[in-house]
Amino acid sequence: MRLRNRVAAQRKARGLTQAELAQKVGVTRRTIISLEKGNYSPSLTLGLLLAQALNVEVNDLFALEEE
Repeated sequence: MRLRNRVAAQRKARGLTQAELAQKVGVTRRTIISLEKGNYSPSLTLGLLLAQALNVEVNDLFALEEE
């Protein structure tokens, strides 16, 4: 299984830059870049903070997909 990641789509839909989202959740822009590219799986805490910052449910950002 792999992790489906819709952070970039949700961020762009709200007109936020990577830097703005990073600031909202207290991480670096590099973390957001790595996350959006699928090179980094967030902690539960970061996933919740991202969902809160984007005003969505965690399932709107991440889900498991069968390969």
